[in-house]
Amino acid sequence: PTGPGCASVPKDGAGSFAGMAQDPAATAASNNPLLSTLVTAVGKADLGDTLNGPGPFTIFAPTNDAFAAIPPADLEAVLADKDLLTSILTYHVVAGERLSSADLIAAGTVTTVNGEDLTITDDDGTLVVNGVPSVCMDVPTANATVHIIGSVLMP
Repeated sequence: PTGPGCASVPKDGAGSFAGMAQDPAATAASNNPLLSTLVTAVGKADLGDTLNGPGPFTIFAPTNDAFAAIPPADLEAVLADKDLLTSILTYHVVAGERLSSADLIAAGTVTTVNGEDLTITDDDGTLVVNGVPSVCMDVPTANATVHIIGSVLMP
């Protein structure tokens, strides 16, 4: 894993890179303190079992700070609307492939679970998704490659 946000990941234990690599995506995220708001959202959308399924997946995981940038009333409204929440969360997942940052950059676009495309670019070695830079890319889990990003993507 590389990127400026990787330093915030615990060095050992279940939430560390080594720990996350042993668990499927939803469990791995639940052990990472940077992703607790995402884990709450996944739970409210009942997507935890899916993301812990066989995969493989490529997941763009917004940080807690990314969710905190959304006005609180807007975030509460999204969390209360399961259909909208599911649409937003599935916009962060590519099913059927574990794509590295290099794979994504080479592809240029990928189609998400919600059917929409994401545009992928490279900013001097940093993976950029729809204009949002990754803060820690190429994080392995048992069933996915996770790229932690600095904003919530909106379909």
